[in-house]
Amino acid sequence: MMRADNLFKTFNPGTPLENPVLRGLSLTIESGQFVTVIGSNGAGKSTFLNAISGDISPDSGSLFIDGQDVTRQSAWQRAALVARVFQDPLAGTCEGLTIEENLALAMQRGQGRGLSRAVKASYRAAFRDKLATLKLGLENRLGDRMGLLSGGQRQAVSLLMASLQPSRLLLLDEHTAALDPKTAAFVLELTDRIVTENKLTALMVTHSMRQALDHGHRTVMLHQGRVVLDVSGDSRSRMDVPDLLAMFEQTRGEKLDDDALLLG
Repeated sequence: MMRADNLFKTFNPGTPLENPVLRGLSLTIESGQFVTVIGSNGAGKSTFLNAISGDISPDSGSLFIDGQDVTRQSAWQRAALVARVFQDPLAGTCEGLTIEENLALAMQRGQGRGLSRAVKASYRAAFRDKLATLKLGLENRLGDRMGLLSGGQRQAVSLLMASLQPSRLLLLDEHTAALDPKTAAFVLELTDRIVTENKLTALMVTHSMRQALDHGHRTVMLHQGRVVLDVSGDSRSRMDVPDLLAMFEQTRGEKLDDDALLLG
């Protein structure tokens, strides 16, 4: 379970560039729930994920993961609790290391590391089995450097890496935004499968209202650093993109620009 209570975050406070991004954001995600997050540019989506992962610290408020107060913990201190897949396929893996070396590092996420050999012989069979589930032929390329893979292949491996060690929360940071539509559809299908099979608690940020409704169990919308919409269950299953857009406009009392959120 993840619980955010009344989070505030302002960048460059007291300067002409002061930017209040989180303004009392609160959200609870139950264990095993897959939540999609949407919002216009500047709504606070990335800042919220950075606060959860420990990459930034909120000015005030509290964050709990699986009942543990992680508000002031650094990213490495909560590494065993939180896994993340980034928008940039280059960000979540090391292109200079081989596929098996990247997977071996993921196997040790949140654990102490000594000077022993990173890739153990006992890992290789497990890596091949896991990679075979992707149906990309990567199980036969363990020794290839990650930099040789396409963006979609790297995101597929990143998802696999995020699920190798049990984590309490999986963060998906617009992880299909840099991919072409066909590859994005493949990665989203893989995401659904990995989240379901591993019974993960997941939070997926997307700019696509279509993706937000087609994936996960619940959709929340952020605006000006707060949750302004939260839909799930039957009401969500009956919704289409125009319905979600209309709800946002009604909630905020303003019309959303066509390019503020992607409809497709």
